[in-house]
Amino acid sequence: MFLKNETSGGVINVVLASFLWGTTGTVASLTPDVSPLATGAFSVGFGGLLLLINARKSLVHDLKKLIYQSKLLFLGGLSVAIYPLAFYTSMKWSGVAIGTVISIASAPFFTVVLERLISKKNVSLQWGVSFIFGALGVLLLTLGKQRDMSFVMEVTTQYWGIVLGLIAGLTYATYSWAAKQLIDNGISSKSSMASMFGISAIFLLPSLFVTGDNLFATTTNSVLALYMAIVPMFLGYLLFGLGLRHIAASKATLITLLEPVVATLLAIVIVGESFNFNGWLGLFFITLCLMFQMIKLPKISKPSPSA
Repeated sequence: MFLKNETSGGVINVVLASFLWGTTGTVASLTPDVSPLATGAFSVGFGGLLLLINARKSLVHDLKKLIYQSKLLFLGGLSVAIYPLAFYTSMKWSGVAIGTVISIASAPFFTVVLERLISKKNVSLQWGVSFIFGALGVLLLTLGKQRDMSFVMEVTTQYWGIVLGLIAGLTYATYSWAAKQLIDNGISSKSSMASMFGISAIFLLPSLFVTGDNLFATTTNSVLALYMAIVPMFLGYLLFGLGLRHIAASKATLITLLEPVVATLLAIVIVGESFNFNGWLGLFFITLCLMFQMIKLPKISKPSPSA
């Protein structure tokens, strides 16, 4: 009934990565004087450098394969660089609820489109049902958190926030799909993640000269900035890469719908945010989504023709 060991191990790695990523919102809220763009640029950029250092031996071993896959590698690296900038700006312009739903819930959809159109993989009924549960769960979860309905923003700005949310979902899907393609082409998960995030660091770290005010202004800011780079980014993407060795990118991005669940629960316990019935219902649907991904449905055998 349950998935075989390698597949379940991949699922567990992605679940653990989602837990680590779920801490980023609460940690960022503890440094309100730091721009979210700076937080995203430093955590992903410096985390990328750590991934490069950690994977230096495997990068040398996989160098020829990486050069051969240079177009795919650059696409993945550029997507990694765009994602945090689009995601954080989307939440700022369209509101936390809308930005989160559009960005996180659209990523599995974009991933399965890439797998279907480019990788020619079929979309299973199991994935479709899980996606419906998961997307509905994320929507209810964010509505459950959004108690303050006084959020006011110009309509045009909100629309651009929604567009950026879709871009965030697309870029997240793209670098997840690209990493899976690199791994399937014989490149280690360490090299795949490190090379893409290393490319993103080239774009992201220089942006700190513009956005990085107060990033290291206090001891608290410095410690939390390093935490974001080392734990959710470095360790999180090590685990995510290991997960992609055994499961499809569309399955992995679907499982990461767990991230807003962790973020919400931490916001309740640490930040003191409220959580209404919609939120608990959303948590239930996301749990169903994850349970659907942990079981192996029996194949329906076609009846043999009668003699």
